[in-house]
Amino acid sequence: MTESPPPESPLPESPPTGPDLAARAWQNLRILLHERGDRRREVAAATGMSFTRTRALRRLAAGPLTLGELAEVLLTDRPYTSLLVDDLVERGLVERTTNHADRRSKIVTITEAGREVAARAQRILGTPPPELRELPPEDLAALDRIAARLVAEQ
Repeated sequence: MTESPPPESPLPESPPTGPDLAARAWQNLRILLHERGDRRREVAAATGMSFTRTRALRRLAAGPLTLGELAEVLLTDRPYTSLLVDDLVERGLVERTTNHADRRSKIVTITEAGREVAARAQRILGTPPPELRELPPEDLAALDRIAARLVAEQ
């Protein structure tokens, strides 16, 4: 049996520039955040509920919202949000009351038990992935400066 020659090695790539560099940086961030640093399953396991429910609690921890506002921030439709809130009410994590400014709508308010679950989820989500923790301080400082600039531009 004859051996086939090894595949040709690719030509060295020149570093990308402009839009190609931005696309590569975005791809790397997506891998880091959504594949390696994705904590949604860990949050669901720790809280005993879907990530969307804990996301709702984290939003409500900042203050009460109408059912419509909650649906908007969660990017869900109102019927699904209503079911989600029903479940959170049954768990004792939120309360639903009539909106005195518009009696047709409901206000959703987090309970103390809901705040505890939201805080637990936030602690998990706030834990940086190991790849980030292992960076040298000067790289972390540069990354922090760049990330702060990017989020400030929203």
